[in-house]
Amino acid sequence: MTTSKATLHPLWEAANLRRALHAAGVALWAWHVDTDRFTMDDRAFELWCVPQSDEVSFEDLSAHIHPADRDRVRAAFNATLAIIGAYEIDFRIMVGDAIRWISARGLGNEEGLHERHAFGVFLDVTGRKQAEEGHELLAGEMSHRVKNLLVIAQALTSVTSRSTSTVVEMAKELTGRLVALGRAHDLVRPLPGDQGRATLLGDLLSILLAPYEDMGAFSGRIRVAVPRMGVGESAATSVALVIHELATNSLKYGALSVETGTLDVSGATDDSMITLAWTERGGPTVEAPNGAEGYGSKLVLRSIAGLGGVIAYDWSHDGVVVTLKMQADRLAA
Repeated sequence: MTTSKATLHPLWEAANLRRALHAAGVALWAWHVDTDRFTMDDRAFELWCVPQSDEVSFEDLSAHIHPADRDRVRAAFNATLAIIGAYEIDFRIMVGDAIRWISARGLGNEEGLHERHAFGVFLDVTGRKQAEEGHELLAGEMSHRVKNLLVIAQALTSVTSRSTSTVVEMAKELTGRLVALGRAHDLVRPLPGDQGRATLLGDLLSILLAPYEDMGAFSGRIRVAVPRMGVGESAATSVALVIHELATNSLKYGALSVETGTLDVSGATDDSMITLAWTERGGPTVEAPNGAEGYGSKLVLRSIAGLGGVIAYDWSHDGVVVTLKMQADRLAA
């Protein structure tokens, strides 16, 4: 009886295996666990942006690891000797001013050792990590907005009850406010290019502030007077996020939380910048918040920064004044 020994298909010869690894962006490394030195292929040197060398020490590579991850990576590599089976370590490295995510993968314990070398691969997982961070950011934004919407609906119900005398009137007015709120919320969905088309700045602000305008005896408490200029599709979402956040805070704590409060939104332009002044008067006394910034404040700062602008708060006794400065060309984009 004879037996045959399995042989590799010609496609899997060494040259083609190298081509497959290159196509997948896989970088190879070997780590001598006693001398703490790495031997790497060309792709690994390119990934780490370090000079070619026959051997690289762990400390040579550590110099490129993000400071916040350095100790964790060192501890994780040392711990791999006690891991049975496959392991994966994700960490950040610094490439110039850019941050790149690397995934180191291999086999732990004695299974992964050969002549005191541990073998594994490096993968560039920057795209995946950025996508994960984007999803987390989106989830946080949506959670924040849902909470805000519930607070707004409650406050609008209270405001409407003060300006109507019958259930029918209240139902009609509250429905109108909620419909307007829905229109405004459509403008703050974080979906690129979902604004349909560019709009005028004044029209955009009017739509966003319509839910908070009294429809009965106190109508006219909100005034919008801004330069006639277009807002592009990509900028509309950022502007909407900022105005929606400011209006929500005003409805909870500021001028729009009481019957006598007023809001004035005015604007001016120069060659390259547009300035919007959000001025609240007639509301309760407000003070600058203490402690760390909340999620809403961070959301506003990020949105304004995306428009090449800045935001400033004046917590005066008469009411808060918020000044927004944005680059005109980015607002029109």
